[in-house]
Amino acid sequence: MEIVVLVKQVPDTESLIQIAGDGVSIKTEDLKWVMNPYDEFAVEEALRIREAQGGTVTILSMGPAKTVETIRTALAMGADKGVHINDPAAEGSDPLATAKILAAALKDIPFDLIIAGMRAVDGDNYQVAPAVAEFLGIPQITQVIKEEISGDTIRCHQVVEGGTAVIEAKLPVLFTAQRGLNEPRYASLPGIMKAKKKPLDVKTLADLGVDAGTAGTANRKVKIKALNPPPARKAITMIQGDDPVAQASELVKKLHEEAKIL
Repeated sequence: MEIVVLVKQVPDTESLIQIAGDGVSIKTEDLKWVMNPYDEFAVEEALRIREAQGGTVTILSMGPAKTVETIRTALAMGADKGVHINDPAAEGSDPLATAKILAAALKDIPFDLIIAGMRAVDGDNYQVAPAVAEFLGIPQITQVIKEEISGDTIRCHQVVEGGTAVIEAKLPVLFTAQRGLNEPRYASLPGIMKAKKKPLDVKTLADLGVDAGTAGTANRKVKIKALNPPPARKAITMIQGDDPVAQASELVKKLHEEAKIL
């Protein structure tokens, strides 16, 4: 089983996010960068499938030089090799361009199965993985919480509004991992040491045959016009007192005279 996992490096969810001076991006100087949490589920599931069926797990990621740290993390978890798309011309690409670039890279990588996180916690677009499947012309199953592979068929339990759908498809397939699919393992010290020696190929847009004029910030189909922090919350008003009736009366008065919702 040849498995490729799409991985993205994102700011740590515990980092303080601040808007940069240009008003359309965030400050990155002091951020801690980690593997997208949903991609951790994807890596873990790929490793479990390989352990059950044999084969190889390849990590594919696009980003600047620091992205290597995240690829190495996946390799330390147990993946076999990595492919890093590193090209300044690709920086700032929108989800559509990103998907085209990843799909171009996948045309040179053997795969029976592609796994990705259902979303990235930075942009929350939910678009890249489905678009990759579309460009490759293969089936896609999103928000998977359970999968079973038998021969050349995969059966996935997909989260849908109000329940779960069970979907079957013939390989090759792309599916996206939802929380609940598994519990990702930690990279062990021996795994971290081995990861340093595992193969990692670096590709540019030219290597992939992708026109740089279709990628990058200047060629985004969707452009960010402005970033603004959420509005400050109003201070909470506490109604003091020991008499519930008096407190209720005061609450009704404030809702009527100040909040004007009664």
